[in-house]
Amino acid sequence: MISRRDFLQVSMAASSIYGASGFGNWARLAAQQKLSQDHLLEFETFGNVSLIHVTDIHAQLKPIYFREPEVNLGVGNAFGKVPHITGADFRRLYGIDDRSPTHYALTYDDFGSLANAYGRVGGLDRVATVINSIRSDRPDALLLDGGDTWHGSYTCYHTHGQDMVNVMNALKPDAMTFHWEFTLGSDRVSEIVENLPFAALGQNIFDAEWDEPAELFPPYKMFERGGSKIAVIGQAFPYMPIANPGWMFPEYSFGIRDSNMQDMVDEVRSLGAELVVVLSHNGFDVDKKMAGRVSGIDVILSGHTHDALPEPVLVGETVIVASGSNGKFVSRVDLDVQNGRMMGFKHKLIPIFSDVITPDKAMTELIDEQRAPYIKELSEVIGKSESLLYRRGNFNGTWDDLICDALIQEREADISMSPGVRWGPSILPGQDITREDIWNVTSMTYGKAYRTEMTGEFIHIILEDVADNLFNSDPYYQQGGDMVRIGGMSYRIDINKPQGSRITDMVLLRTGEKIDPAKTYVVAGWASVNENTEGPQIWDVVENYIRKQGSISVQSNNHVKVVTS
Repeated sequence: MISRRDFLQVSMAASSIYGASGFGNWARLAAQQKLSQDHLLEFETFGNVSLIHVTDIHAQLKPIYFREPEVNLGVGNAFGKVPHITGADFRRLYGIDDRSPTHYALTYDDFGSLANAYGRVGGLDRVATVINSIRSDRPDALLLDGGDTWHGSYTCYHTHGQDMVNVMNALKPDAMTFHWEFTLGSDRVSEIVENLPFAALGQNIFDAEWDEPAELFPPYKMFERGGSKIAVIGQAFPYMPIANPGWMFPEYSFGIRDSNMQDMVDEVRSLGAELVVVLSHNGFDVDKKMAGRVSGIDVILSGHTHDALPEPVLVGETVIVASGSNGKFVSRVDLDVQNGRMMGFKHKLIPIFSDVITPDKAMTELIDEQRAPYIKELSEVIGKSESLLYRRGNFNGTWDDLICDALIQEREADISMSPGVRWGPSILPGQDITREDIWNVTSMTYGKAYRTEMTGEFIHIILEDVADNLFNSDPYYQQGGDMVRIGGMSYRIDINKPQGSRITDMVLLRTGEKIDPAKTYVVAGWASVNENTEGPQIWDVVENYIRKQGSISVQSNNHVKVVTS
């Protein structure tokens, strides 16, 4: 008799073939002018349970452009393994044709020309169409939201997340977990969560005073679907008080808590769970390590690091699914649950090509209703971009280069710093830059642009600290962002060196002089986690800078020399 492990490996192969067939056909279909909604949604129903996964939407209600990263380095056991493969290497691994729709959706090369050919992606009215289609095929499918939902736009900021709450409620998720949502402040989070019509889960969200599970966020919820009992366990972002301002949610503590995760898995199994799903905002590499440490998890729906993979990754007997970000993808996972166990699966990562998928009319109306009070402010043109503006990549992104330039000029600084966050749509060459576009890459509840003095030594410490968060060989010490962006300065980084030795050759670009550890420099930045930070809001700084420039041209810089071997 075939073992479960062997059965899963066969299922993985079947999923690979199905994915390759679905993705590989897109290029040919497009060439034949047959790329259609039906082809994108084509799926042969499998098993008895369906999961629908969305994550890291970052409040993007409307279609956008979004460039995938050029550089996404893995360290230690993750080196050279997905998701740390990009561009042509990624396409070769998955058999993706050059210049195909899949090339455009999943890699960065020729992004501008392919974007003009294939159009925008995302839009929650298109996502609604996809979800409704899956539900028409499998009415009891579970819709699970991986978090980073109530954050990242002008309207989300001004409504304190209510626009996204209203739209997501209309999509009718069954459960969600959290990260940036907590930067609305614990009072506002409590207000929203207490009125959600679905489960708000987090096995690792604890009461900070009592070190006990927080009552507002149950660790799991049990569902019955397809004749099987399913447990969904929530895993919120573990490093909230480190990566984000802890003073905004002092009542809570987080952490990975994989020992408690094991307890929760054992508990739901004892309650009769036949399928255990972890809805995670750990980040992909953390999820891989957790899957190797916690037994009994069937599926991890991974979020936070914004990875989009056309095939799941199998760790032992745990299937890990990565569904991208910014509303660009929806994952469907069909599972065969037999005799109390998950025995096989079929998966499809569905790209949301906005010009191909018909928007759901009711959802379009609801989205427009959320945006209507702000439409004049959103649509005001601030300038024009003559170059591609993007954010993603471990070290460089032209959007962040623009923000760094704005900080130096508007705040009269020697050096500038922009956080290595991974959210934020792209702007094509020749495209107008609206106020909405600026807010899409700067909107947060602690966005003041500070101006301060730092010694060269302290700047080095900051860079080393952030580099260790990204390149520590132990995933449990990684926080899933990219390297802090630096303006006005160059440096060398050896990602395989220990902390304290990765960053060298720091040079002030204005003078060409080496950064003196003892000398003081004027530094401008934003997104400080410190309470009572003073300064103008970053979106105002960037808007003022773009208005003065009129036309923006930002070329990819070479101010960071990266050593990987």
